[in-house]
Amino acid sequence: MEPRAIYLDNHATTRLDPRVLEVMLPWLTDRYGNAGSGTHEPGREARDAVEAARETVAAAIGAAGREVVFTSGATESVNLAILGTWLRLGSPSAGHVVTLATEHSAVLDTCAHLERHGVAVTRLAVARQDGPGIPGRADPDALRAALRPDTFLVSVLLANNEIGVIQDMPAIAAVLAAHPAVLHVDGAQALGRMPVAVDELGCDLASFSAHKFHGPKGAGALFVRRRGKPVRIEPLVHGGGQERGMRSGTHDVPGIVGLAEAARLATAEMATDAARMRALRDRLWEHLERRIDGIGLNGPALVDPAVRLVNNLNVRLPGIDGHSLLATLAADGLAVSSGAACSSESPRPSHVLLALGLDDDRARASLRFGLSRFTTAAEIDGAAERIAAGVERLRTWGAA
Repeated sequence: MEPRAIYLDNHATTRLDPRVLEVMLPWLTDRYGNAGSGTHEPGREARDAVEAARETVAAAIGAAGREVVFTSGATESVNLAILGTWLRLGSPSAGHVVTLATEHSAVLDTCAHLERHGVAVTRLAVARQDGPGIPGRADPDALRAALRPDTFLVSVLLANNEIGVIQDMPAIAAVLAAHPAVLHVDGAQALGRMPVAVDELGCDLASFSAHKFHGPKGAGALFVRRRGKPVRIEPLVHGGGQERGMRSGTHDVPGIVGLAEAARLATAEMATDAARMRALRDRLWEHLERRIDGIGLNGPALVDPAVRLVNNLNVRLPGIDGHSLLATLAADGLAVSSGAACSSESPRPSHVLLALGLDDDRARASLRFGLSRFTTAAEIDGAAERIAAGVERLRTWGAA
């Protein structure tokens, strides 16, 4: 009998919550009006659903409804935030952006695009694994030193998708308090795993993706501050003027409704879900630490949920080829990864782990685990068994 599949790659994507699917289904079948068609009842009904969803998403992140722009996901939201801010400057071959060396590729690749158009980009180093400070965290003083008069944007990943480190956003925002640069936060991994309130984060822009918190793929949102000091961005998609002209295109009503319900559940059930995931994550680490010689932890210690995502574990396994272990585990029905899903086809080791100071061999010998609200204790115990057995087989073959 084949082993039961165990999914522990929830940083890549999550299972659609059945409750989310339930609220989406009517908008996929009988209630199919176009939200832009205000001359008849089906269109108005769809429009009202979109606006209700907007208020729900706004409530989940402590924003106002008019500050929520619906997109196809966090990657589009990131591009709209960064490129939209740049285009608003009106001088596309000038300016300066600051980000972190450990950002998601959606940010890093977009910043590289700006560089090709003459924009200067500073990629701040983070605290190393074996050095002082919290591994993976940026130093606000380093940000202060990096700022220039022409810095127009700072982009920071709130919670890292590989090592789970949570940045000290209030401290970063405080550095920018007297500077005109816009602060963009990539919040894709955070919702449902930690409190997310845009005012407490001090951000001007924030990106989210539904499928990271049990919503549908292809639905996301960008927070664009309108209260206090409003932020202006240029649209990247034209034609139709939807989303107050910031993102044209026919509304994906089922996706938007699903995004809103997923966000509502994520915030309403966060305390319970986070406690469960943290306990199961720690249980997995205890199993692995006890059974695998030489195992090490990548990223911050597991003791403080304000420093590391409660559902994240990243470990290094000396003497093991990570890709061989992944293949072994996949054959055993265990879905885990060595890093971000968007770079899983790359032969290069994780840029996040290299930024922590790991060499290529240690980075390649690392695995990432992401838990979800649906992860069970039996799955954790089964995963630990399969990982320990896989490591033992590979080490035995390597010694033969």
